[in-house]
Amino acid sequence: MGASRSTDPQPRPDPPALTGEQIAAISRFPDQNPNPVLRVGDGGDLLYANTSSVALVDAMGGRVGAPVPEPWLGSIREAAGSGEPFEIEVGARTFEVLAVGVPDFGFVNLYGTDVTARKAVVKFPDQNPNPVFRLDRDARLVYANAASHELIEGLGGRVGMAVSDELRELLLERQVSGHGRRTEITSAGRTYALLPVDVPEFGFVNVYGTDITAARQLERLHRENERLLLNILPEPIADRLRRGERLIADRFDDVTLLFADIVGFTELSSTMRPDELVAVLNEVFTVFDDLVEEHGLEKVKTIGDAYMVVGGLSDPSPDHTERVARMAVALAARVAEIDAARLFGIRFRVGINCGPVVAGVIGTKKFIYDIWGDTVNVASRMESTGVPGRVQVSAAVEERLRARFRFASRGLVEIKGKGFLPTWFLEEEIPDQGSRSRSSHQARTTATRS
Repeated sequence: MGASRSTDPQPRPDPPALTGEQIAAISRFPDQNPNPVLRVGDGGDLLYANTSSVALVDAMGGRVGAPVPEPWLGSIREAAGSGEPFEIEVGARTFEVLAVGVPDFGFVNLYGTDVTARKAVVKFPDQNPNPVFRLDRDARLVYANAASHELIEGLGGRVGMAVSDELRELLLERQVSGHGRRTEITSAGRTYALLPVDVPEFGFVNVYGTDITAARQLERLHRENERLLLNILPEPIADRLRRGERLIADRFDDVTLLFADIVGFTELSSTMRPDELVAVLNEVFTVFDDLVEEHGLEKVKTIGDAYMVVGGLSDPSPDHTERVARMAVALAARVAEIDAARLFGIRFRVGINCGPVVAGVIGTKKFIYDIWGDTVNVASRMESTGVPGRVQVSAAVEERLRARFRFASRGLVEIKGKGFLPTWFLEEEIPDQGSRSRSSHQARTTATRS
């Protein structure tokens, strides 16, 4: 009887034993790896993805435990067979993925590397219409595209030379230390915004420039227009006009008005050349403008040699009368500091009144902001009936400020349309008692310590 052939399948040879290092590498998979690491089974399922690979998995449209969608699965298998990496784009970033087969365990490990910076270097934008240049760690200019030549030459540099210490600080040292940000420089009469980007893999910093000359010119023109507009209108009124309000008319229950006028201006102007006259007026009214700003008030307008100020119009704080009075007290001393004012003996009559007014914008082309009402008329009369070099105020102002300022009674003054009204001269602010007490206490303490 012949020997029978067994039908049992032949046993498969045992796979080659893995080394201890291989087992350890697979067992201790790098969950803490800052780069993407994934694992795909031979059947095409995504078996593992570390936390750094979340965006990459989303880009592939897959999830752990499910099959890897085509064409990614085909790319993975091709890469595992050839040993050549493939690329995946995730938003603005590019990853290079190396596929390493582990046939003993029936899967492929994928190792991703962010190569965004490297690709930017390889494909450097020589055709970029904006300036782009490169600095090495020694602050030498090692590359500059054609669009950056004017910028580089304006800074006195050239390829192969080290840049200035200022540029080293702005573009290199701050960026390498992690504090880089966009900075502006001027070169050859133009303004550039420069953004340094560190490329540590290659040991240099790329600098991307944008010509912002036109934008800065527009900003300067806008600021100049704003300045001119605010010379005509209070800021809140200018804002309302910008928002499209066509009719601006408001009633204010309580404001303080100051009128100031140069004494003998007509006679004075006849003795001065036109350029001298305008120069002196400009100096004097600049002092007014500064005082108005210092005390939080609003200039309403100037008419010839007259200046009109209001407090409490845009600022609702109740101390507007006090602030106007402080400005009036400071005015004579400040004007006296002007050489031309002393030379020509310029003095002012000043009048102050407080009360309700109506204010608004009139005109459509050469518009003005003006204030009307009985309060305005009385304030104007306080100035016109006043005494050169002094500040005349109404009874309403004296009553409101008598606890904080010293006044001298002038008696009854005839006011057109009002008859005889009592008026006062504003002399000085009464020093704060609390401040004086504190100063005396500090002086005594200092003396005792000495």
